[in-house]
Amino acid sequence: MVRRALRAWKPAALPRPSAKRVLDLTLGSALLLLAAPLLAAAALALAVQPGSGDVLTRSTRVGAGGRPFVLRSLRTRRLRLHVISRLPHVVRGDLSLVGPGPLTPDGVRDRPPGARDWRRELKPGLTGLAQVRHRSAMPWDEPDLLDQYYAEHHRLGLDLAILAEAVGAPLREAVRSLARRGKADLSDTDHRLPGYRTAE
Repeated sequence: MVRRALRAWKPAALPRPSAKRVLDLTLGSALLLLAAPLLAAAALALAVQPGSGDVLTRSTRVGAGGRPFVLRSLRTRRLRLHVISRLPHVVRGDLSLVGPGPLTPDGVRDRPPGARDWRRELKPGLTGLAQVRHRSAMPWDEPDLLDQYYAEHHRLGLDLAILAEAVGAPLREAVRSLARRGKADLSDTDHRLPGYRTAE
């Protein structure tokens, strides 16, 4: 009877991770390993500064399902290290690589009543459609509309496109900046032929 019961018993199957979660785990872990030396150096530089205080900032944010979590970031914005330092949250599952921006509890409470609470359906992201498309001239509510569009149309291909844009835009800006520095500053007189004189 015991043998029959053991044969009939099957362990509960673990839920299969989604493709999005697999991407978060694999790419997030790889990026964290690559960034670890840089993050450690930045944390050390912050720690030795006189009167710098804590190396990390901590703020409560709301994740999927309305669950709050403490978001930790390096206290610096150079090289976007404050964003990269959130990669442990991606590996742990608080954040996704791509998703709507993480809101504070006050930001969640300010949502209009009766609207579909699509933010509860998705993990907030390290980057997202609103972040890569954001321009200073946009109306104040357009980032929210972009996040809502992402919530309604998100798929792995869109995530990969957003990640490519998030990485590509800073690289293009860095290349443009280097190109501008490489150009010599030429004045009007540099283009004049020898012997040219201005009219008196």
